[in-house]
Formats: sequence, C-alpha cells, structure tokens
Amino acid sequence: MSLHVLYEDNHLLVVEKPENVPVQADASGDADLLSIAKAYIKEAYHKPGEVYLGLVHRLDRPVGGVMVFARTSKAAARLTSQFKDRRAEKRYVAIVDGTARASAECVDWLYKDESTNTTRVVKEGTPDAKKAILRYRMLARNNGTSLLDVSLLTGRPHQIRVQLSSRDLPIVGDMRYHPHARPGTQIRLWAYKLSLQHPTTGETLTFFSTPPWKEYGAALSMLPAERVCSGVYADDDLIVVDKRAGAEVEGALLGELSALFDPLYPVHRLDANTEGLVVFARTEQMRDRLLDAFYRHETDKIYHAVTVGAPKDGRYVHYARKDADGALMHLCRKDDPEALRMESEVRVLERRGGLALCEVRLFTGRTHQIRVQLSALGTPVLGDDRYGDREANKRYKKRRQMLLHRKLTILNKTFESCKQFDLNEITEEER
Repeated sequence: MSLHVLYEDNHLLVVEKPENVPVQADASGDADLLSIAKAYIKEAYHKPGEVYLGLVHRLDRPVGGVMVFARTSKAAARLTSQFKDRRAEKRYVAIVDGTARASAECVDWLYKDESTNTTRVVKEGTPDAKKAILRYRMLARNNGTSLLDVSLLTGRPHQIRVQLSSRDLPIVGDMRYHPHARPGTQIRLWAYKLSLQHPTTGETLTFFSTPPWKEYGAALSMLPAERVCSGVYADDDLIVVDKRAGAEVEGALLGELSALFDPLYPVHRLDANTEGLVVFARTEQMRDRLLDAFYRHETDKIYHAVTVGAPKDGRYVHYARKDADGALMHLCRKDDPEALRMESEVRVLERRGGLALCEVRLFTGRTHQIRVQLSALGTPVLGDDRYGDREANKRYKKRRQMLLHRKLTILNKTFESCKQFDLNEITEEER
C-alpha cells in the first residue's frame, strides 16, 4: 500500500490515513498504517535494522485523515504531551443524518464496554464513565443530511460517533452507532485538520486533508479556509462562501481562498463583522457579469438581524451621506446634494424579551445600509458599536453586530447560509 505523505523532517512524519486501515497491527492481520509508515522510512532513508516510529495518537479503523508519527523518542514524548494536554488541535468533518443546529456544544459521560468494544452515553456518576465534550458547527445541509465541522475537547473512544448518534445525528455509514446504516457504506467521518507545535522548533504547524467523498464537494474543497469561511457553492465560473465574522472580504478571506482558487475576483463586500454569503468570480467574464448584476440591482439580497426592540414591518426609504473618509453614514434630507437613497423592507420573524429577529430585504446597496436604517427606526442592530445601543451591547455582551447575509439570488441561482440566530441563546448579563 502506498503512503500519502503530507510532511516529513527528521522529527515528524505526517501522513493521510486511508479509510478502513488499522493504525496498528490487530487480530485481523490486515496491513496497518504504522507498519506501512515504518517500511516507507526504512526504504526512503536506507535505514538498517528496526525503524523507530512513535505512535502518539489514533484514529478509528474506518476513519481516514491526518495523522502524525514521531521519528525520535524525544519527539514522541513531546507530541504525546501535546495531545494529552489538548494543545494539539484536531478537527473532523462528518456527514450526519438529520438536521443539525447551526452550532452546539455536546457534554456527556461515556462508558466503554471492553467486551464489545463499544461506547455508550451514561449518567454522570456511573462507575468508570468519563466526561466527553465536543463542539460542532454546521457547514452545509442537503437532502436530510448535515455536514458538520467537529472539534474535540476530550479524546474518548468513539467519542464523535457516540455523542452525535445520541442526539439523533448518527454519522452516515457508521455500522456500529447508526441504527439504519446500510451494509457496505463507508463511514463519513474524516480527520481533516491537525495543528501542533513542532517538537524541537516550537513552530505551529497545520496540516489539512480533504476526504474523498462526492457529497458536499464545494464545502469540502474549502475546508483549508475554515478559519474565515465555509464553502457553499463552487463551479468553474464562481464560488460562494459563508463568511465568518471578523474576516475582511479583500483581506483574510480573499487571501485564504486565493490559495485554493486562482484566479479569484471579489465582486461585492460585507462589513468585516457581518457574517454570511459572499460571491467571488473565477473568470474575468463572470466578474463582469456579476458586477453588472449588482450594479443594476438584479439580485435578491436577504439579511437576518437581531435588533434591540422590534421595528414595525414595512418598506422604508432613508437618505444618508458619507462623511469625509467614508467610514460613517449620516442621515440627511432628500435634497442634500450628497444624499444617497437607501431602501429596504423589514419583517419581524420573532420576538423575545427586548430583542427581535428581523428579515431585511435590500433594494439598494449602500455602505452600512441596514445598520443605519434600523438605527433610524429606533431598533438598532445588537452589537453594533457605531450606530447601535452601546448600553444594550454591554448588557447582552455583544461586541460584533448580529447581522447575517442569509440568502442571495443572482444570475438565476439562489444560495443560502447555514447560519442562523437563536434568540433563546442571547441572554442579558445579570446585574
């Protein structure tokens, strides 16, 4: 079996573990990854005698993805310490049956039955049970399944598989924990990212591996850019991403994506702290078509916003002008020579306490338009420090505006963000 090497030096060997290959020799007698890696080192470096290769972490046999081996005993000790102390970051991608929440933290107590090599969720206090914590966020959904990005805060046997299954989100193809898995289906769980400190230099190293799945192609192709976005759509002409708050479109976002898609042309913007859909062209011809569609307002742009107070449903027109440096918009009269017309439609979807979840449809596209208009209505966006209610922002502990580009229709294609705001999760600080 050939070995897919991602990185190697005198201290480390980082490889992509194939699916259904045991990490270490077992009773099956099948070829195992550790032996394959040792054979590779022996041949590549003409090593006489027994080759040392330290096993510092594991993946379940059916699961593929990034693994690191230590080439020296010193590196093995230091890497083992990183995994034990959770300084090494492991990220997984999974396809589950069911509709997952936008994000969640799962906390359970797990008990491993050594006689059956299975793990189950039990009550806290059960003898020999261990606490298990993971977090996930949904990257995409399709046909009754959800694509999840999973982070482990503990490392228990079969942890991801058991915890998700216990929440009616069993992993597709999991023959052990999916009650309706079809025989012969490959489990859709993959270790796609591993970050660790080099055992001698201390440099932070990050490695990625993309699963060989046909499902969710766009989202999977953009996993290396997970720090700034998740993938929504990709073809030869354009890509659509779900931007994370804090990423500048023509800064970190463009930089990360340009490493995956070249060339790439930005055609519109979102405020750095606004989340949601952003479109990039992959050809000059598509760039021109998209720019023309935005210029002519041949788009349907829908945002979700959490507001302090609830505005009245309706269609609103305001006028504003930019200040000298363009960093702020100021309301003004219609006859102001610098006046820019802003028009949008607002609909309240939900109310809770002093907050509201609103849907906003844009008919014009001005700088900070939604933030300015909602503030003018007396119901500013929660977390907006420029046009909002700073006391409310402090009370609800929000430092970034809760504004999401939720849905976009352009060139007869419609795209939708998987993110959503949940008013039940936003609570005032107790005073």
